[in-house]
Amino acid sequence: MKIVKIEQFFPRRRMRLIKITTDTGIVGWGETTLEGKPRSTWAAVEELADYLIGKDPLRIEHHWQHIYRSAFYRGGNVLMTALSGIDQALWDIAGKYFNVPTYQLLGGPVRDRIRVYAHWGIRDSSERALDAARERLEMLQEKGGYKAFKSGPGGKWRAHEPPAVIDRFVKCAYTMREWVGDDCELCFDFHGKMTPALAVEICHEIKGMRPMFVEEPVPQENVDALKHVSDHVPFPIATGERLLSRWEFRTVFEKNAVAYIQPDGSHAGGISELKRIANMAEVYYMHIMPHCAIGPVAFSACMQVDAVVPNFLIQEQVDAGLGEDLLQDPWVVRDGHIDLPARPGLGFDLIAKEAERNIGVYEEELGGEYFYENDGSVADW
Repeated sequence: MKIVKIEQFFPRRRMRLIKITTDTGIVGWGETTLEGKPRSTWAAVEELADYLIGKDPLRIEHHWQHIYRSAFYRGGNVLMTALSGIDQALWDIAGKYFNVPTYQLLGGPVRDRIRVYAHWGIRDSSERALDAARERLEMLQEKGGYKAFKSGPGGKWRAHEPPAVIDRFVKCAYTMREWVGDDCELCFDFHGKMTPALAVEICHEIKGMRPMFVEEPVPQENVDALKHVSDHVPFPIATGERLLSRWEFRTVFEKNAVAYIQPDGSHAGGISELKRIANMAEVYYMHIMPHCAIGPVAFSACMQVDAVVPNFLIQEQVDAGLGEDLLQDPWVVRDGHIDLPARPGLGFDLIAKEAERNIGVYEEELGGEYFYENDGSVADW
């Protein structure tokens, strides 16, 4: 079996797909979405295709090592995202070739279903925002019986903010706890917006509602700053969606800087590397909660690893990840869980006319160069 064609598609905002076709007709899909870098990852895949065409798709580890190590400069978000999508597609092909779900090739499942959490939150404490948030909560609970939800403070945060700004977020957090009760998990994503001191202050303000975790309280570059927050907060801290490969996670592990890690299956090196990172984390008693805020192909790839690693805690799931307009049979959430995929490969069939197209219009994703403070200085997204 040989790879004969590699195609790319841009079917939705914040969604880039790769399709690898073999001479036997078996096709594998992967997701190479990297918000803010739509042309960069596309070009990287085209360059890597020159190597992959004509190769045996079942030599997954060999190809992973070649793509990662063959160039003088290793890693980086563009290369690792391209590699991740390719790796996912190759595992999809392998599962279809052997006619088993991909997780069977990774050692077999250690659980019967995958626990997921939904995105839900309150933008502010206005009556209109509260009504909208309550409606979404009722929809999520009716649709999937979720028992875990993630929100965030949103907006721009300076090195410190006046009490009114902090209090608005704290009020929203406690309102959410009141609505869902003590049987649900609530967690908050700070998106690396805070300084260590502000993160610690806000975490102490919300500790009474017992968060499941706070994600990325500070930017990811400085592990010691992250550990400072963890050491001064009485509940779990998480990080990892912007860390690429086991090498970037190593210091987090060795310093015991967090309780949970969140590698992204479409950025950290695909299925192959996601499993290796999880296995490393197990030694440090850290659980994984794979990050996935993009499409259903990436989400399906994450679930293959979720199925086989003992230190899995919960999987991030956004509305797009269920694939209701892209998968022939979208994923279904019941009682806050998704049953293990049963079909070969990554476990889905795409709707070709929806997946194999390009919307042709790029809109700014994740803020970046268009996000400023009121004094004109650049703000973190």
